[in-house]
Amino acid sequence: MANTTETAFVRKEMLGAKEPPLTETGIVKWARENLFSGWLNSILTVLSILFVYWVLAHILPWMLGGIWDASSLTECRAIRDEIYGPDASVACWAVLTERWNQLLFGFYPSEAYWRPVLALVLFGVAVTPVLFSGIPRVFYALTAVAPFICYWLLWGGTIWGPIFVALGFVLGWIAFGVVSKAAGSLAGTIAAIIVPVLYWLFLDAPITGALGAAMPIGLEYIPSKDFGGFMLAFIIGITGIILSLPLGVLLALGRQSDLFIINKTSVIFIEVIRGVPLIVWLFTASLLLNYFLPPGTNFDLMLRVIIMVTLFAAAYMAEVIRGGLAALPKGQYEGADSLGLDYWQSMRLIILPQALKISIPGIVNTFIGLFKDTTLVVFIGLLDPIGLSNAIRATTDWNGVYWELFIFIGLLFFICCFSMSRYSQFLERKLRTDHR
Repeated sequence: MANTTETAFVRKEMLGAKEPPLTETGIVKWARENLFSGWLNSILTVLSILFVYWVLAHILPWMLGGIWDASSLTECRAIRDEIYGPDASVACWAVLTERWNQLLFGFYPSEAYWRPVLALVLFGVAVTPVLFSGIPRVFYALTAVAPFICYWLLWGGTIWGPIFVALGFVLGWIAFGVVSKAAGSLAGTIAAIIVPVLYWLFLDAPITGALGAAMPIGLEYIPSKDFGGFMLAFIIGITGIILSLPLGVLLALGRQSDLFIINKTSVIFIEVIRGVPLIVWLFTASLLLNYFLPPGTNFDLMLRVIIMVTLFAAAYMAEVIRGGLAALPKGQYEGADSLGLDYWQSMRLIILPQALKISIPGIVNTFIGLFKDTTLVVFIGLLDPIGLSNAIRATTDWNGVYWELFIFIGLLFFICCFSMSRYSQFLERKLRTDHR
């Protein structure tokens, strides 16, 4: 009699794994979910593809078929007529091969181009320990001395000038340590400001002049009027970025201070600076500031612009950081007090690190805006990249060239601003603590 208790539907061997359907993997899945998820998205995707194709069909032939070897726009057009015909639309990139040095360095002497290039490389190496962790501590010494070396490389002159200016910061650090132990951190901070200022006002110039006459070691001096192009924008932008962050932190703390004078001074400074356009402050630095200086005073225009740009950016930075301070719960302040920390210790160890972390997007956004705003110096006579492009187009050789110059300038600014944006995102991911 047959065994009727067997269950034929029970699997006796496992089936091998199969590849997922084509519509559930790879680029097909991505396109189905992001580009063709519905009839409306499908129509918009098709229209977008057609628009991008139409734009590229007009731009790419103009860019890729451009002319790179010509000494003037007239010669460039003659080459175009010979190769493509008189009605062809091609770019005249020859203006970049002829004038790239002016767009990058302005009227800086060509035999001294190695100096700003070396300064840029030195700055990149010196800022690495600040931007990334795990860098050997020996590089921090380079970070401290790099600003003075870069200044000496760019402007030249006697080497004793940057050395004895740096000595003022060392004296301030010593004064802070000595006075803080005797009278507290507030008195030490005041001493750290007063001692270097007095040294720079009364001792720095005589000592530098005496050593410069006795041992004339240095580089050829290059005045600020020869600076221009992207180098000028980079110097103003980077200097403003580096100086505005600590000044913005102090202003933000001053605005939250319970001390009446400090609080109101910070509020007035921030509101006055933010309430006036940057171009007005640049004109103030260029024209009106001379009326308040003693007759015969030679206050370098580029230095005035750097100071004004730094103060302007610091006012915006203060509000960004104040937003980060306001976002911290009150328990963080109470926790710092419960540990027995004084004001500066709690700010340095607990409050400011968290506030700066919260404020990273706003801080980087301010940096990017500041770097792009350096193009406004063209209105006060400094030849930034836009000013140099106007000067180039004013010559008879290149009168009529527009897009080629502006594309090159825009690309340089995009590379710098996009790099800052990407670093901001990297820093946010690195400091994320929610483990998402």
